[in-house]
This record gives sequence, structure tokens and C-alpha cells, in this order.
Amino acid sequence: MFLMIVVVGAVTLFTMPRAEDPQINPPAFPIVVVYPGTSPRDIEELVVKPIENKMHELANVDKILTTIEDGLTIIRVEFKYGENIDNKYQEVIREVNALRNELPKDLYSIEVRKIDPSDVSVLQVALVSENASGKKLKEYADNLKVDLEKITSLKTVKVWGVPDEEVRIDLKIDKLAQLKIPLNVVTGSLQSEDANIPGGSITAGTKSFNVKTSGKFASVEDIANTVVYNGNGKIIYLKDVASIDLKNEEEKHITRINGHRCVLVTAAQKTGANISSTQKKYLPVLDEFEKTLPVNIKLVRNFDQATNVAQRLSGLGIDFLIAICLVLFTLLPLGFRASIIVMIAIPLSLALGLVGLNVFGYSLNQLSIVGLVVALGLLVDDSIVVVENIERWRREGYNKKEAAIKATKQISLAVLG
Repeated sequence: MFLMIVVVGAVTLFTMPRAEDPQINPPAFPIVVVYPGTSPRDIEELVVKPIENKMHELANVDKILTTIEDGLTIIRVEFKYGENIDNKYQEVIREVNALRNELPKDLYSIEVRKIDPSDVSVLQVALVSENASGKKLKEYADNLKVDLEKITSLKTVKVWGVPDEEVRIDLKIDKLAQLKIPLNVVTGSLQSEDANIPGGSITAGTKSFNVKTSGKFASVEDIANTVVYNGNGKIIYLKDVASIDLKNEEEKHITRINGHRCVLVTAAQKTGANISSTQKKYLPVLDEFEKTLPVNIKLVRNFDQATNVAQRLSGLGIDFLIAICLVLFTLLPLGFRASIIVMIAIPLSLALGLVGLNVFGYSLNQLSIVGLVVALGLLVDDSIVVVENIERWRREGYNKKEAAIKATKQISLAVLG
């Protein structure tokens, strides 16, 4: 039985899910409403009150917290713990959708979100360069993103800190006025050209071919050569009435690591995955990717949650060794046999604790590790007290069996306390 517990405990230790924080699922759902150009007072009257009234009608609502700013409101609906997360999420979405017709028609967006602690990043790497272009940094960051997305235990891989490219079209209003071309004609021409339209199929003998008109823009030159007006024998191209350039969108963030310009790539871990096993999968990917970088781009591994978890586990191991040494030092005067019994009982108890954690679906995280450390201290104290009391009864003339029963019974209530 001892060997069985040791084996099961060891297997559990190396296979159970590991993470920095415990997995919790709070029954809280933020409703984010964007209504540009509207004052907080107007948002409260037109948006917040109707939504709050509808949410209060739901069962087991604990509280509703609302934050309102210019053009934005976040309504956080919190249910009592123990409620089914998915059912309540669907209820909130259903009620918001039912209320949509009663809200202003010109709302920019309304979104119901679900709080998921597993969305926290477990990995963050930075591509650092002082002279590489933003386009080049983003190109390599996107390549790394594709590589990390292939790892099945990772999710939500994102690139941060570099603006996306966009085609900027600056119309020459005076030129349009001179040619008497309405603005909506220009925008309509662009929209109609940048479209893929299915054209049905053609059957030729035993073969069938799909036909579609492809108008997808492939370059800035394609956009510049778009015909915006055709009349009176004259063809007007977009480049005749506008300046077209490929530029970065408005930069809203400045990203630095240790003062150096960089682009960040982050990844979260799927629920129930083992962070140590996940690390073994993404470290080779990072090593291989680093070899492909030019000399002016450096990869910095800024944050790795698996390292933090490993440090905490090593701390548990050190505490375990300290406990064994304390038991040996304290109980040797009572005899080698007593020391060995207690030294065996401690790892067996920890093994049973790990098996219990795994059976009930808990991961090995910083809170469960703290619990194991506290339990380890209690085990050492209780073991010493029980063995010493048994020895006291032995010295009073009782045999081993009687001494063990009477001594343990005498202090069992104190030990449980």
C-alpha cells in the first residue's frame, strides 16, 4: 500500500495541471456599449437604465456595477456564486439582444463579455530593435505568432505595440469640384471595385468551373488606377483626384522594454493544461525562431510563467527536505525506528494530498502549494508529538500496541484541532 501511494503520488505530481493561479470562473459578465459623441448623462438615460432594468429581472443577480464615460459605458452584471456560468451568459446575451430594438439605432457597438482568468498571458517575448522598420518587426512578430498558434495547449496569441498598415486616400476636394464629381461617386467606385462577386458556374462536357469576378485590390497601384468617373469621353482615375499612400495607422501606444523599442508577442494557456508541459513545447519553437532573426533584431524572453511555477515547486521541495531533516534531528533521541516511521509518514501524507487535489479538479498553483507547505508544517509537528507520547507510554511499562493506542487516543483531539 505504501508503494502504491508513492507511485500514484509521484505520477500525479508530474501529470496534474500546473499554473501560477487557480482556475476560477466568476459569474460576472461586463456589457460594453460604445456610443461615440454622447455625454454620460445621455448614455445613462438612453442606454444604462434600460439595460440595468432588464438585468435586474434575471434570477440570482448579486449586484450590478456601472461605469460611464464620454461615449462609453461598462455594465458589470454579477450573479451569485454557484450559478451555471454558461447558462447565465446565454441569459444575459438573450436579454441584451431582445432589448436591442429599444436602444438607440446609432450605437457603434454593444458586446457581452465573459471573464476568463485563463486569458492571462503565460508567455511574453519581445522583438527588440532600434533601427528595423515597424513593418519588418511586425512581419517577424506575425511569423512567431503563426508558430506559437500551432501549439495546441496555447491560445490567444497576440502581437502588440506596432500599428497596422493602412491605405490613406487624401481627396483633392478642389479638383473634384472642378470636375463636378460628387464625393459619394468616388466612395461608391472604391467599394464596388474592392469586391469578389460569384458568377455561378460553367459546365463544359464532364467538367464544371466556378466563375467569379475578382476585384480585390492587390497593391496601391491598383487602388490608384480605379476609375471613379467615366463620362463625356473622359476617364477619371482616383490618382487624378487624390493622393494615395501606404502608411501606418494612428499610433496609440508606445512599446518599450528596458527603454528599447520593441514589439511584443503574448500567449495564454488553455484551461486544464500543464504549464510545465506547455513550456517544453514552446521553448524549442522560440529557439528555432531566434535563429531566423537578422542581426539587428533581438528576441528577449520577458516573462515565462512556467519559470515562476517551477520556482514555487522547488520551494516546496526545499521545505520538504527541511521537514525531513527536522524530524530526523528531533526524533533521533527517541530512536532510529521512530524517526524512520515519521519520515515515511510525511511524504505519504503529501502524496495523498496531491492525489486528492487532482481528483477534485484542482491544479498545482501558488495557493495549493502554500496549502501544502502549511500542511507539511502541521504534519511534522503532529508526528513529533504523537511519537514522543507513544514513547512516554512505553517507558511506563506498556507494550508497543497498547502504547500506540493509548498515546494516540490521549492527544487525538489536540492533533485534530
